[in-house]
Amino acid sequence: MGLKVSDSRKVVNEFMNEITPDSIPTRGERVKLQIQGFNHAGEGVARLGGLAVFVEGALPGEIVEAEITEVRRRYGRAKTVAVLQRAVGRVEPLCGLHFGCGGCRLQHVDYPTQLELKTKLVGDSLERIGRFLEPPVRPIIGMANPRHYRNKVHYQVARIGEQVVLGFFEEDSYNMRPLGLDESGVEHCLLPDQRLFRVASAVQILLNEYQVPVYDWDKGSGYLRHVVLRLAVGTGEVMVILACGNGEWPACAAFTTALLDTAPEVRSVVENINQSPGREVLGNRNLAMAGASTITDELGGLKLRISPSSFYQVNPAQTLPLYEQVLAYSALTGRETVVDVFSGIGTIALFLARQARQVYGLEIVPEAVADAKENASLNGIQNVEFQRGRAEELLPALAQQGLRPDVVILDPPRRGCAESVLDAVLVMNPGRIVYVSCDLGTMARDLRFLAASGYHLAQVQPVDMFPFTTHVECVALVVLNQDR
Repeated sequence: MGLKVSDSRKVVNEFMNEITPDSIPTRGERVKLQIQGFNHAGEGVARLGGLAVFVEGALPGEIVEAEITEVRRRYGRAKTVAVLQRAVGRVEPLCGLHFGCGGCRLQHVDYPTQLELKTKLVGDSLERIGRFLEPPVRPIIGMANPRHYRNKVHYQVARIGEQVVLGFFEEDSYNMRPLGLDESGVEHCLLPDQRLFRVASAVQILLNEYQVPVYDWDKGSGYLRHVVLRLAVGTGEVMVILACGNGEWPACAAFTTALLDTAPEVRSVVENINQSPGREVLGNRNLAMAGASTITDELGGLKLRISPSSFYQVNPAQTLPLYEQVLAYSALTGRETVVDVFSGIGTIALFLARQARQVYGLEIVPEAVADAKENASLNGIQNVEFQRGRAEELLPALAQQGLRPDVVILDPPRRGCAESVLDAVLVMNPGRIVYVSCDLGTMARDLRFLAASGYHLAQVQPVDMFPFTTHVECVALVVLNQDR
C-alpha cells in the first residue's frame, strides 16, 4: 500500500517504551503514538497500554503526537497535534476548513491512497463482522476526477446580524460556516457540483432581498428551516427546495419569480412542509411553487424523473459504473424474473428490465413509487411492476404467493435488511442475490446471514461514490450453493 513509511525501529521503540499497561491517559494529556490501523470514521488506530486509541487526522504507519480528548473503559480518542513520521499518502488538505468541518475526513490523504484504504475497510468489515476468511473483494472503482461530484446539497439557514446566510454546521456543533466560502472569501468545498454553488448564491441574495423569516429553533416557530438543491446532471435542470416550518412568508411568490428570472437552470421550486420539532430536513408534504414538481435526469439511456423526497444517487459519474456492476452480477439473458427490493424511483429496476423477462420493484415512499411508474412509462418499459409498501410485508407476501425470481436485488437503507426480508428471500430461493450497500457493517451482517443459509459470497466490488469521505458503496454477488 501507499502508506508504507521508512523503517524507524529505534524511534518507534523509544516511544513505545514510554507506554506501560498501567499508563492510562487522561483527557488533555499529550502522548506519542504509533498508528497501526484505520477505522470507518477516518481515524488512525493506535494502542496505548491496553487501550485502543482512535486518533483524528492520523494515518497507518505514522508516528504522531496526539492530545487525548476522551477516555472510556475500553478505548480512547485523540486528535493529532503533530506528525512526527509521515505516511507516504499524506498531503496538505485543499480546503482550509478540512479539520473541524467534518464533511470530508480524508482530504489529508491523496486519492490513490484513499482508494487503498477503502478497499481494505471493506475487507476488514467482511472479516470482522461477516466472519469471511479472505473475502473476495476486488479493487475499488475510483473516479477520474474526484471533485465536485455531488448532485445534491443541503444548506442550513441562519440569520447572522442583518443577513440571512446559507451554510454548513461545523462538526458536532451548530456553528455556521457560510455558503461555500472560506475566510478569504474563496469557494472551498470540493464536494458539490459547482453549478449548485451558483444557484445557492442566487438563492441567498434573493432571500435577503425579499426578507425571508428564518425559523427560530429555540422558539420552535418561523418559516425557512433549510434549503436543499438537487441537480439533474444529464439535463442541467435544478430543483430548489425550501424546507419550511409553521410560519408564513408573504413575499414567497415574488421570490420565486425573481429566482426563475435570475437562474434559468432552476426548473422547479418546491415548498416542503416540516413542522416537526426535530432537525430532520424534509417533511412529508411538498407544494410546487413554480415550474414542475420534478426534474428529469438522463442516465444510461434512461430518462428519470426525480421528486423532492425521492432517493437518487448523489454521484452521477459513479452511478452508471455501479449499475453496470449490478447488471453484470445479475447475469441476465432475457429470460429471468427479477425482484428489486427498496427500488426507489426505479433506477436499478428499469436498468435491468431492458435485459430481463419481468422485474418487480418494491418501495415504501409514495413519491418514489409514483416516480418509478412515470419513469417506466417515460422510457416505454412495460415489463416492470412497482408495488408500494414495506419490504418486510411485500416480500413475504410475494414469496407466499409462489413468486420464485431468478435474481433478487437488495439495496437497503443504512440499517440493512430486516430478518423477515432475508427469510423471504430464502423462501424464494433465487440463484443469485445482488446486494448493494453504503454501510459496510450492516452489509457484512446480512451477507453472513445469507452465507449461513445455503449461499456463498462470490465477489464484492467496491465503488467510490463518496471521494474524500470514509463512506464506501459496494455491490456484492451472493450465489446459491449447488448442493442446496
